[in-house]
Amino acid sequence: MAARPRRAGRREECMSAPNTPAAGKPKLKTSAMIASIAGEGQRTKPAPFGHALVELARSRPEIVGMTADLAKYTDLHIFAKEYPDRFYQMGMAEQLLMGAASGMAHEGMMPFVTTYAVFAARRAYDFIHQAIAEENRNVKIACALPGLTSGYGPSHQAAEDLALFRAMPNLTVIDPCDALEIEQAVPAMAAHQGPVYMRLLRGSVPLVLDEYDYKFELGKAKLLRDGNDVLVISSGIMTMRALEVATALAVDKVDVGVLHVPTIKPLDTTTILREAAKTGRLVVVAENHTVIGGLGEAVAGALLRGGVTPIFRQIGLPDEFLDAGALPTLHDRYGISTDAMSATIKGWLG
Repeated sequence: MAARPRRAGRREECMSAPNTPAAGKPKLKTSAMIASIAGEGQRTKPAPFGHALVELARSRPEIVGMTADLAKYTDLHIFAKEYPDRFYQMGMAEQLLMGAASGMAHEGMMPFVTTYAVFAARRAYDFIHQAIAEENRNVKIACALPGLTSGYGPSHQAAEDLALFRAMPNLTVIDPCDALEIEQAVPAMAAHQGPVYMRLLRGSVPLVLDEYDYKFELGKAKLLRDGNDVLVISSGIMTMRALEVATALAVDKVDVGVLHVPTIKPLDTTTILREAAKTGRLVVVAENHTVIGGLGEAVAGALLRGGVTPIFRQIGLPDEFLDAGALPTLHDRYGISTDAMSATIKGWLG
């Protein structure tokens, strides 16, 4: 049996990270390996998923919460405290978790299931495929640590989850940007009949989209700002980064538009084609995921099939096992930080 990836505990958060700080920068602690993705001084909301699920469950008695030893680390402990008789702790057994969730859905319950994205995508994939998706069971799966939001190396970094779950029939796939979108996505998931996979941002989650009068709609992309020089098509935390890049590049007279695509499947090809067809601007897809099989290739395929052929580029994680380390360092190293994205796009523009 393969060794189980260890789970970060409180003791580790107090240890110093084994990396040398750059000149003039403070030494990062190991807590930076699992820290919030919010920047310094950025507005956040605590545990939006847990609080939204509690609120929804007040009027939806069929909702139950289920997890595999990770309630505290997926914000489901908030639901467990409010509804202990509707909470199921399945232990370190993700395959059992998914099979049990399917059975409860068959009996009329609506399970909201949480774990880490690596465990859902790798350990329990076949059980999701056979017991949930093929049976079209009404199970909602919310998974923490998507993409490069953990510094604990390949065992905890779900850099390929979207590629895997995009390929699964019957499964709706969501990659929310911030706390507001998570709050709005939870009731939308419940309103949708059928299985859903959502990437989960947990803990202190940035608050960004409220400044754009944003309303989440399942299956819909939203143009957050227009721009004449570049259109960034993004999902998840990369929409937050794209908005920061747009502000940064405006100083250099580069006009950047941002099209947020929170639903990876089904993809809003109508909006994507309409915005990408506007002439004279570079189209960049930015995603917190490997460049293979995720939003970038989904958009590229849609553009080719739709006969829309702008200058097209991708910003995403490389096709390799990623390093362990502090998240700010890794985001710079792999090109998904604000500074790295700004430099890359300026280079493409010449």
